[in-house]
Amino acid sequence: MRTRYLFPIVAFSLVGVMLLYFLLNPSYEKSIEAKYYYEIGEYEDAYALASEAFSMDVYNRMASTVMAQSKTSLKYVEYINQAKLYLAQINEIAAHETISGADRVRIKMMSEIMVDSFVKLAPSIITDNELVKEAKKYHDDFEILLEKVTK
Repeated sequence: MRTRYLFPIVAFSLVGVMLLYFLLNPSYEKSIEAKYYYEIGEYEDAYALASEAFSMDVYNRMASTVMAQSKTSLKYVEYINQAKLYLAQINEIAAHETISGADRVRIKMMSEIMVDSFVKLAPSIITDNELVKEAKKYHDDFEILLEKVTK
């Protein structure tokens, strides 16, 4: 009868010790905080905290994962911001009555840059789907624009 309760007690004690270590270790504490910032879309803060946690403990896989994902997400954010900037410039050019040859070449170059930049982005399973969808939308818009300008 005594051995019947011994195994569950030892198992729960072991899990409790592991949980305490996870919650009280400063590296894991920072990686949990980094994961929170990643989930709310604060990728720069998440990357900074995950880097700090990883430098404290290079075996902290959670910090390593959050750091890698934040870096990927930051590339998507940068792509989206660049796309918005280029589209604003293109809309300003398109507002003129006539589009000069130089402006047409400028639009073509911006479109080519954005189409080529999208290919370099590497989404993973964990990357925020909204970021990937938004970047894909801009990519598609620039492909259409490039097609129209090259005709």
